[in-house]
Amino acid sequence: MTIKQIYNLAIELGINADPRGKRGVERWLLNQKKKYQKLNRDDREFFDRENMTNPYADSRLHFGDPSLQVKTILTGIDTEEAEIALISALSTKCEGQRTKNLEPDLIITHHPIGKAYAALDEVMAMQADMMAAYGVPINIAEGVMTKRIEQVGHSLSPINHMRTVDAAKLANLPIMNIHTPADNLVSQFLQKLMDRKKPETVGETVELLRKIPEYKIATLNNAGPQIFAGSPENRTGKIIVNMTGGTSGGKEIYPELAKAGVGTIIDMHMKEESREEASKNHLNVIIAGHISSDSLGMNLFLDKLAARNIKIIPCGGLTRVRRK
Repeated sequence: MTIKQIYNLAIELGINADPRGKRGVERWLLNQKKKYQKLNRDDREFFDRENMTNPYADSRLHFGDPSLQVKTILTGIDTEEAEIALISALSTKCEGQRTKNLEPDLIITHHPIGKAYAALDEVMAMQADMMAAYGVPINIAEGVMTKRIEQVGHSLSPINHMRTVDAAKLANLPIMNIHTPADNLVSQFLQKLMDRKKPETVGETVELLRKIPEYKIATLNNAGPQIFAGSPENRTGKIIVNMTGGTSGGKEIYPELAKAGVGTIIDMHMKEESREEASKNHLNVIIAGHISSDSLGMNLFLDKLAARNIKIIPCGGLTRVRRK
């Protein structure tokens, strides 16, 4: 596969697993096209035109020839300057010759880097559609998310976004990051599992999660699924998996989820103020784990590449598990 084919596959898989559905994604892309058309010539120069075909501003190909054929990938949850320096050192013999079996053709990191990191807040609007699907009125969901999106946007402004991309360019290693598409995959995977197995209690839900290899390994490393609100004996009620949409939403959404009939939330991570709000509204909360959940989402994507005989070198916190 070429770099471009790999990138396109990731976006396609993300769209197919998007909680907004195909129509929701098409509506978002259409709105981006309308925004572009309304801009004057000067402002169009600064509009990211990829937003009109790719609904995930937090996922981008940052450096490399899109037509390059890929045989080996270095991939991780956070594949940054340290990992790039390490693979460059390991790929170099004393006499300065590259060792081909160690040199990757492409780096795929999960968490956003470069311009995708700076645009993380742009994908958060999809959370309003997710909340509406759970039964929260769309006007309330959008109202809650507007404030939270603004907060995240402000927090991103001082960050040195381009460091990892600059390191990859110095090492001459093509690099992309795949964020929301992988998060969509893990959300879909776990929601289907919960809908199929229908665990009756919070404790049974945790046990079900721990049977998944990524969470089992995380549990052995003291980072497995935990109950953040509720007790093992509590009945689950309606279970929702909330693991995509950029980053965590605002605490104000939890009373609305309770009103909508949600009983248990499965999430990657949660702030203390959100945990308190969820608990106050009698919601059960299970934190499956951040990096283990990211690993599961990435693995579902990487399996597609492994099936095409692409070698995968895991690093940067990725727990690589290959499914048949």
